[in-house]
Amino acid sequence: MPTAPRVRQGMTLGLVFGAVLFAGAASGAWGEPEGSTRAPSSSDALPPGPDLTGADLTPQQARQLVGSSGDRWAAYLSPQQYADLTGGRYAGVGLSVDREAGGPTLVAGVLPGSPAARAGIEAGERLVTVDGTPAEQLPVTEVVSRLRGGPAGSAVAVGVRGDEAGPVRQLTLTRAELAAREVEVDHPAPGVARIAVHAFTEGVADQVRAAAAGSRGVVLDLRGNSGGLVEEAVATASVFLDGGPVASYQVHGEHRELTAAAGRSTPVPLVVLVDGGTMSAAELLAGALQDRGRAVLVGSRTFGKGTVQQPSRLADGSVLELTVGRYQTPAGRSPEGTGVQPDVPAADEEPGALALRVLEGLSSSAPATAGPAATGGPAASAASAAP
Repeated sequence: MPTAPRVRQGMTLGLVFGAVLFAGAASGAWGEPEGSTRAPSSSDALPPGPDLTGADLTPQQARQLVGSSGDRWAAYLSPQQYADLTGGRYAGVGLSVDREAGGPTLVAGVLPGSPAARAGIEAGERLVTVDGTPAEQLPVTEVVSRLRGGPAGSAVAVGVRGDEAGPVRQLTLTRAELAAREVEVDHPAPGVARIAVHAFTEGVADQVRAAAAGSRGVVLDLRGNSGGLVEEAVATASVFLDGGPVASYQVHGEHRELTAAAGRSTPVPLVVLVDGGTMSAAELLAGALQDRGRAVLVGSRTFGKGTVQQPSRLADGSVLELTVGRYQTPAGRSPEGTGVQPDVPAADEEPGALALRVLEGLSSSAPATAGPAATGGPAASAASAAP
């Protein structure tokens, strides 16, 4: 991990390919069946990758290094791709997709003014094909990767239809540079802020802090959040934790600690929504809030990515990321391969509605005067809060 001058670069633990990072943010589902166990990859046992900062590699050499590394999370990013990803911009068509287990691939949302919106695609329609391949034959991550798999100005062909029996409309969409909306806020009950964080890019923690200010309770929705900047995830933890550990990791035999900032916490009842698309830095945050007794986790098991990627800025300004180790939660757990289990599983109930019921239980049992949020307290009543 780099020293102070490279904090912003070095804290991008878990930032992977752009298509993968923003796929989880856009999809909200990863096509992994509940209760499944991800098979370990060859990267799980890899020795720590080297720090290649300043190396004079051509893009072709860097890509060859990634391809031959055996590291499933290795990535090569051009200077512009790196800037876009960390700053919350991407090339795409403006479609969010979702898929229930065994169901069709649905358009979950359309970004206003995007190529998809201009083509007349609407939320709720079925995405039938992507570049001629049936969407149902692809994992949701691959669907989104193909939608975002080229630079601005490149084209992708999609087939959509309104319902199962309707005709398929064949459309060619031209990708454009779009701004990702990483934080969305609504108020489902008086005094309650529901804050959906889709990915951790620059400025997300400040947006979460502003959204939580003045609330009597918060639902932090990390479903479909595939990670991003770990410094932003740690700063988001500081919104709810008054100092103390967030995570730790080993790099080349050296133990490193990530800690929340003291004196900046918001001591309100907190529920965190998680699912199979909650990944990497989002799992780090969820695990820390759970271990510290600060939040009740509601939903389903998270993805299970607990590895740490160190970015090395090459001589031409591009970035090469290689896995250097695994992180652990404050209680010493590694989510690698197993994920983080929710305190309250959402089996037969809509997770968002269940989260509000749990939050109401926490709010009714919380002391009248909230104390420091370092240990949280209200999460201890999770069992009684969720009938």
